[in-house]
Amino acid sequence: MKRKAVVLTSGGIDSTTAMAVAREEGYELYSLTFNYGQRHAVELVAARRVAEAFGAKEHLVIHLDLIKIGGSALTADIPVPKSRTEEEMRREIPVTYVPARNTVFLSYALAWAEVLEAPDIFIGVNALDYSGYPDCRPEYIRAFEETANLAIKAAVEGRFRVKIHVPLIELSKAQIILKGKALCVDYSLTHSCYDPTPEGKACGRCDSCLLRKKGFREAGVEDPTVYA
Repeated sequence: MKRKAVVLTSGGIDSTTAMAVAREEGYELYSLTFNYGQRHAVELVAARRVAEAFGAKEHLVIHLDLIKIGGSALTADIPVPKSRTEEEMRREIPVTYVPARNTVFLSYALAWAEVLEAPDIFIGVNALDYSGYPDCRPEYIRAFEETANLAIKAAVEGRFRVKIHVPLIELSKAQIILKGKALCVDYSLTHSCYDPTPEGKACGRCDSCLLRKKGFREAGVEDPTVYA
C-alpha cells in the first residue's frame, strides 16, 4: 500500500509543486484546501483542478470564517498593495499576511493526518521568494512539528510521529517552477493573484502576481496566466 500524505493545496505555484513532489515520492495524496473568506476565492477552483489532475484520493475543503477576525487585506476591507518593488516587499510584513493562517491550516492538517493514519504532511511554504510571512520560515515549521508530536494521540502512544515536509522552503520561485516542470506540472491549472477581477483574471500588479511573473521570467518558462 502507498504511504498516505496530507497536502495543503491552495491552487498556487508552491502548493501545486509540493503536491508534485509528494506524488513523485510515491505518496497517496489527500488534498486539503481552506475556504476562509479570502477575497481571491477563485483559488478554490484552481485547488480543485490541481487535486483532480494529480489524482488525489480525496480533496477536502474546510470552511472557516476568518473575515470575523480580519486584520488582513485578504479577509478585510483593506486595499491589496499593488506595483511594489522587491525592496518594498522586503521592507516589512505586508497587509496580505493573514494572522496565524499557517498555524490554523496545519492544525487541521494534523487532525486529518491523525485520523487517516498519515504521518506525512506537505506544505509549499517558501522562505526566499515570498512576501515576508513569519509562518513560512524554517524555524516556525520545526517548532510546529515538535508541538504536533506532543499533541496527538498517535505520537504519544508511539504509533507514528508526524513529519512536516517543506520541499520548497529554500528554493527561489524560479527554481520551484523549474522543479515543477521537471515533474510535469501544468501551471495553467494554478492561480496566484490576491486581487483577481470578478471574471477571475489575475491583476498582474499585486505582490503575488509580481513574484509569479518574476519566477517564470527567471526560469525562462512561459507564464500561462491570463492577466487583466
